Amino acid sequence: MQVDSSTSQQEGAGDALKHTLKQRHMSMIALGGVIGAGLFVGSGVVVKSAGPAVVLSFLLTGCLVILVMRMLGEMAVAQPIVGSFYQYARIAWADKPKVGDLAGFLTGWMYWYFWVIVVALEAVAGADLVRFWMPEWPSWIISLVLLLLLTLTNLFSVKSFGEFEFWFASIKVAAIVVFLFLGALYVCGLWPGVSANFSNLTEHGGFMPKGIVPVLTAAVAATGFYFGAEIVTIAAAETAEPEKAVAKATQSVITRVLVFYVGSVLLVVCLIPWNSQGIATPYVSALQSMGIPYAPHIMNAVVLTAVLSALNSGIYASSRMLFALTKRGDAPMALAKLSKNGVPVRATLFATLFGYGAVVMSYVSPDTVFAFLVNSYGTVALMVYISIAIAQLRLRRYLERTAPERLKVKMWCFPWLTYLAIVGMVAIMVAMAFIPDQRTPLALGFVSLALLLVAYFVRVRWGQGTLARTQQQEAILAAQRSGRG
Repeated sequence: MQVDSSTSQQEGAGDALKHTLKQRHMSMIALGGVIGAGLFVGSGVVVKSAGPAVVLSFLLTGCLVILVMRMLGEMAVAQPIVGSFYQYARIAWADKPKVGDLAGFLTGWMYWYFWVIVVALEAVAGADLVRFWMPEWPSWIISLVLLLLLTLTNLFSVKSFGEFEFWFASIKVAAIVVFLFLGALYVCGLWPGVSANFSNLTEHGGFMPKGIVPVLTAAVAATGFYFGAEIVTIAAAETAEPEKAVAKATQSVITRVLVFYVGSVLLVVCLIPWNSQGIATPYVSALQSMGIPYAPHIMNAVVLTAVLSALNSGIYASSRMLFALTKRGDAPMALAKLSKNGVPVRATLFATLFGYGAVVMSYVSPDTVFAFLVNSYGTVALMVYISIAIAQLRLRRYLERTAPERLKVKMWCFPWLTYLAIVGMVAIMVAMAFIPDQRTPLALGFVSLALLLVAYFVRVRWGQGTLARTQQQEAILAAQRSGRG
């Protein structure tokens, strides 16, 4: 099997994307993908449902995300190709081309679907945050302006995307680091006039006031907060040294995700009672409890940065995944056109057009069309992660037999931790069926999957026929056949 550096070179030569993202861009893309607006805003909901034990909820979910990122790091370093896990899902089933075609199609379109919904959600959320300072402005105008500005940023060049994301992510990371530092000083009694106090962890009904079930329920709800770190493996195709960039970036996520999420949430439940009214805006209330002036304005600015970062990343990720889909005939080839700066212009515009439409629906039909989009995309994200894990399981075994030198980054305790991650993610989906608030998102997620299945069979029946295989697939398939022979 010729899964070596020439694979990446051939892929890179054919796609004409520019390799202008730097290591600093990659590191911040990875970290920025992890720290989303959900941490600053949505975490209050899960804290209220589980109490101080929500720390365990974030720990459980964070461990699953770390395992998935390690799997992605292994595959991306071995084969840094355009489309990342969309291609891995296909290549992993090279001995069963029809299964591989279906797996790739579903993974790619589900991921695209997830991010175009995020684009719309963040545009709407950004408008609400801007109106904190400018309440007289109509929300829909602000949403469209934000979406337009970041669309133009992405259309200019991949380097402009990287620069914007670098600074957006830097602000988010800096805000979390400062919060962790100040919060730790306050809780540990190193703040002027304050003694060490951890009473909020146990005084209001105990550490686990509602039992173990809400803790597991909160873990389900927290899953979506972590999604986004995998963008770094997609961006790897546009770096000069993809192997080095991905290895460093995925490692930075693994070592810091638990500190940022679990650490900051732990400080929140130490600083303010989990059942207080202030938990609805956890980080604002935590800053106010420490006497930090202008706390609402500070956190509003930080959350707005997080929203713009997610919006920027959503446009990038959806356009690159759509571009990869055109390479396999899974999307119209007309969308593959690149600008002189190496930007897939039509793919970017198509993704944002869907986003514009969703923004309009958020105001025209908030309880039907937009509600369906919002409630379905979280389950779809979980399905993508399961697909990634299955692909890594199959590709790792093949690479161990044929090209072990490509495994410069390895999944820990293979295959047991891969199995554990798959079981954990399936368990989350099963748990959603027994949680009243999660049943609708689960059902609508499967409706979205069913629609994509219909689209795939229409594609096969009336499309361009059998999907073309990549050179990597052909090589894997030939090697497997010769091995059996």
